[in-house]
Amino acid sequence: MPEHFRITRNRREFICDAFCGFGALAYSSMYAASINNPLAPKRPHIEAKAKSVIFLFMAGGPSHIETFDPKPLLNKLNGEKRPATFGEAKYQYVNEASRCLGTKRTFKRYGKSGIEVSDLLPHIGEQIDDIAVIRSCHADMVVHSAAQYQLFSGRVIPGFPSMGSWVIYGLGSESEALPAYVVMPDPKGALEAGQPMYTQGFLPAIYQPTMFRPGPKPVLNLDLPSGVTLDQRRETLRLIKGLNEAGLKPEDDDFAARINSYDLAFKMQTEAPAIFDLSNEPEKTREMYGIGKEPTDDYGRRCLMARRLVEKGVRFVCVVSGGGPGNMQWDAHEDIEENHNRMAPQTDQPVGALLQDLKRRGLLDSTLVLWGGEFGRSPESQGAKGRDHHNYGFSMWMAGGGIKGGQVVGATDEIGLKATVNPVHFRDIHTTVLHQLGLEQDGLSYLHQGRKERLTEVHGKVIDQIV
Repeated sequence: MPEHFRITRNRREFICDAFCGFGALAYSSMYAASINNPLAPKRPHIEAKAKSVIFLFMAGGPSHIETFDPKPLLNKLNGEKRPATFGEAKYQYVNEASRCLGTKRTFKRYGKSGIEVSDLLPHIGEQIDDIAVIRSCHADMVVHSAAQYQLFSGRVIPGFPSMGSWVIYGLGSESEALPAYVVMPDPKGALEAGQPMYTQGFLPAIYQPTMFRPGPKPVLNLDLPSGVTLDQRRETLRLIKGLNEAGLKPEDDDFAARINSYDLAFKMQTEAPAIFDLSNEPEKTREMYGIGKEPTDDYGRRCLMARRLVEKGVRFVCVVSGGGPGNMQWDAHEDIEENHNRMAPQTDQPVGALLQDLKRRGLLDSTLVLWGGEFGRSPESQGAKGRDHHNYGFSMWMAGGGIKGGQVVGATDEIGLKATVNPVHFRDIHTTVLHQLGLEQDGLSYLHQGRKERLTEVHGKVIDQIV
């Protein structure tokens, strides 16, 4: 039999034959694509109900008692010592002089579900039938930095990947011209945990977030320099990429991420400016988000940007409310009324508009929206009018992305001190987010220093009631 008609007789010949034909071309093309673009879309482990996440991070710790968890008994006990029957709780500043502090807020039942929401958040209340309120959240830390690390990464120390980085490590991105993971900080300044809480930790640098700037230009220098054509810029980048790749070592993840950033920046110059230009949105949409008026203009712009980003395939967006020193966040140590009456109006209308806008565009089914802070506030007073940090029981909520809205999960006790019914830890929040995206907590792992690490250090539970 002629040699070119020879039948494959063993494994070595099979490999040789396969890599000398069209199979080799296909394989090499697929392999090159996977190496050059680690953010290419990946298949989920299980059936996914959501494709993207918007995390509305209320930094500093919004009070559950003033927002989603009414406590009539606390109002009756106002000014009295906390009854011993509720047990003990350790705080930073609550002490022997502290007394039960009732709320001045009123609550109203909204929607067909009749869930009670504070008068601070009427626009969110109007969307309550799409929201699952989790009243029994709890966590391990009572200081901002450690609690923020745990909220984002599942650990109370820095150096571990945030859930945004885990998500794009597991699923990649559906957009080639925009970052896969975006954080939009509050313009008033940094938080206690700083940028490390958002970052990729020990994951390859390609999974780091892109930090947008506050104001009308979230990304600078998107326009081509004067006198430079698109073809000239393309040739410049091709040269830079070639020079960089000539010295690239396989284990140099940071350098590989830097090379990728040049490619992404060029694509953003050609495609992203239109996305950042909110003037091309209908005026009614901008008004719905509260853009163009105070105090909603800033957070409204960022919420609208979040919708536009997920619409274009961005996988994870974090929109931060609160920044700078304590009282500029939801950190109401001195006066709960002054703080929350200032912070809530900045976000309520934009958040309500975001849910409404996602729904009318058919995006709410595929976009999981998460709202909450790193802890709640104490039912006892700090000083005369403030509330201390409180990690024993507080509220968060989820909407969209296959979440069954119009219901309440769990409960705190009668004064809001501790989660008593169906307690939900941050790891359960993380597990539920991953589950809706089609990711299993064990399947989403990374070998680091000889140990398979995952977002949920200890096994979390899916919140079955809402999925």
